Amino acid sequence: MQIVVVDYGMSNLGSISNALVECGAENVVIASDPKQLKNATHIILPGVGSFKDGMDNLVKLGFKDAIREVSLIDKVPTLGICLGMQLMADRGYEGGEVEGLGLIPGVVDKLKPSKKNEKIPHVGWNEVYPQRKNLIFDGIPEGTDFYFVHSYHFIAKKKSNILSTTPYCENFISSVVSGNIYGTQFHPEKSQRPGFQLLRNFINL
Repeated sequence: MQIVVVDYGMSNLGSISNALVECGAENVVIASDPKQLKNATHIILPGVGSFKDGMDNLVKLGFKDAIREVSLIDKVPTLGICLGMQLMADRGYEGGEVEGLGLIPGVVDKLKPSKKNEKIPHVGWNEVYPQRKNLIFDGIPEGTDFYFVHSYHFIAKKKSNILSTTPYCENFISSVVSGNIYGTQFHPEKSQRPGFQLLRNFINL
């Protein structure tokens, strides 16, 4: 097993790699070169920051085509976290209209409060409700709290790609799925026991 974490300058790589090791991963590779994706059994695309900056970095470093190839053609299990999930969309509107990785049909736009007490960015613990059965949520009860930090959200084109929702800003999509490709808007590496359970489920796929 070789879990490759994509380093495109947009994430705290230490926290995710430490979490993976604690979850039982024996071979975690931080990849700054797209060629390192070739030997991956699992790929993680983390990220914090803006959609435009994230895509600019992925394109500049040559990761865009490499990620698409291993995820869509080679069918390597791939997990996008926070900005990493958003970059899986067809396009995003943070910093102008920007083309995404196109791994899961949808767009990324700003959260819109539906109640007076809903603040943007959405920061802190909130409940996650799976909308379908999937091994990624195995052993995690419905309504479990995970940790979020974001101002934008994924709007899926197809209902079948919605894996979970969260009751904030009219139930935004908090995780997505398309075959071997997963995305979580929350940070499993910062979500204590349930987050580590999700990471274990992913590396056991």
